[in-house]
Amino acid sequence: MNSKRLEISVGAFVIAGILALVVLAFNASGLNFARDDQSYFLYARFENLSGLSERAKVSLSGVTIGRVVSIELDTEDYVAVVKMAIDKNVPLTTDTSASILTAGLLGEKYIGLSVGADEETLMNADEIADTQSSIVLEELIGQFLFSRSE
Repeated sequence: MNSKRLEISVGAFVIAGILALVVLAFNASGLNFARDDQSYFLYARFENLSGLSERAKVSLSGVTIGRVVSIELDTEDYVAVVKMAIDKNVPLTTDTSASILTAGLLGEKYIGLSVGADEETLMNADEIADTQSSIVLEELIGQFLFSRSE
């Protein structure tokens, strides 16, 4: 009887470990199961995304408030248009700015938002006008080397 209890408890422990690994994998991959009625969509235009991808996080003051839903190319202006899903509980002002930033040593790209002092808020399908593209390390090195040679 004791061996049967031991086998059941070991089996339950293994199942709990597998479930924990599945939850960890979903959290690490950036997948979320938020419904569309829990968020609103904003757009931003960037000249250079430099590694930003769909499902990248959108953060405000270091707190994740949304995700990148899609990235498309505007063929008229030749800029990238990023669609973001933002949590409905986080109102953003019309003078909010968006920057592409790098997290950690691995270089994961995400969008960092900074809220201004305007009283009007952005609504669904509005566009963030003030954007700052990603800094490309190769371009910085090239500019530094070029300026040193002069």
